[in-house]
Amino acid sequence: MSNLGFEEITITNAKIHPFTDILKNARKQIELNLNIKKTKDSVYDSYRFPNSYKTFKSTLKNLAIHTITIFFSSKKGLRKVRQLILTNERKTDYYQNCLTTLLQEKPTMVFCTNQRISFAISPLLAAHDLKIPTATFIFSWDNLPKGTMVVETDYYFVWSKLMKEELLYYYPYINDNQIVIAGTPQFENHYDKNSIEAKASFFKQNNLDLDKKYLCFSGDDITTSPDDPSYLEDFVKAIILLNKKGNNLGIIFRRCPVDISSRYDVIISNYKDLIVEIAPKWENINNSWNTILPTKEDVILLSNTITYSELVVNLGSSMVFDYASHSKPCAYFNYNQKDRSNKNWDLHQCYKYVHFRSMPTDAVVWLNSPDEIASKIEMMLSDEAQKVVANAQEWFEKINQHPAEDASQRIWESISKICKKETC
Repeated sequence: MSNLGFEEITITNAKIHPFTDILKNARKQIELNLNIKKTKDSVYDSYRFPNSYKTFKSTLKNLAIHTITIFFSSKKGLRKVRQLILTNERKTDYYQNCLTTLLQEKPTMVFCTNQRISFAISPLLAAHDLKIPTATFIFSWDNLPKGTMVVETDYYFVWSKLMKEELLYYYPYINDNQIVIAGTPQFENHYDKNSIEAKASFFKQNNLDLDKKYLCFSGDDITTSPDDPSYLEDFVKAIILLNKKGNNLGIIFRRCPVDISSRYDVIISNYKDLIVEIAPKWENINNSWNTILPTKEDVILLSNTITYSELVVNLGSSMVFDYASHSKPCAYFNYNQKDRSNKNWDLHQCYKYVHFRSMPTDAVVWLNSPDEIASKIEMMLSDEAQKVVANAQEWFEKINQHPAEDASQRIWESISKICKKETC
């Protein structure tokens, strides 16, 4: 935060209670069980990660989670688990340090930007106990059905009316007047024309060829798409076919910002005449996915990347909305690789997730096999793609409050009301 011009106060010796992580994971399993019971829909089972029993410690931990889940899988049991998390956190030195810091600094409000982080429980709990208003932001468009709520606050900032409805549905202890529909700031910069560089300058900085048209391959994290390098290679082969037909196309590769693996290296090296990697400018604080943070520079970089590419392809990513902001189409891969690196993983399961149920018909182009990628890309480079773009923009307006460029303003106005003890 200090390099953004804000004073940063670090709470030292931040350590959650030994049982908090176990209870947090049990809470998720219980919520998913209750969601299945409530909806009669087995899709919620797909949000569970397989347990690890590789070490004695991990075995004990997972047995504890399993036992708590069995005995507390009810509305009453869930309330007890939620309360136990808070009771345990109040016993920690971390909670006491948070109390001391808040008493010293006297903030008007405590705002948490991610509802999933266990380390946020104690600061928010301490603020609550000191009668300081608290709020959290629902981090991503797919989070609520997955049982990812860890913190509990006075206010919840959501992307859209749809997300508000989800929040009330999955967390009935939250009241309507606690929810603020604000949108998300992550798309705002796409509407700032002053951040777009001259084409010649952008191409020179990123080693792009001014004579080529570029298509973007947007990478996923390794959990969402373990075979992502194979999809990149399929895409490359399709572009080679199109170039043989007289096109002059190149590929911009933008990896998922939290993917710090080397799994794409061989493909990029083998096709270095075709692929140019433009790496996200996120800040890696602690070599962990949840401590890799976006920067203002990357927001600008992404807007320029979209401006100077024709379309994007990926597997189920929200990049569809980034490109829709620029009236450009997105394609989703819709087939499994023949040689899957993880036999338990199925691409088709990804599109059954709850957040895809908000998608209008034909909001993306579906790449149903490697053989049809080239022809679908040709279509996306034609005027016909505007039908897809219009549907994607309709979807975007459903999942994110519009005008999208005013999200930060709506957030600040709501924070101001909370600080003044006005109703949001």
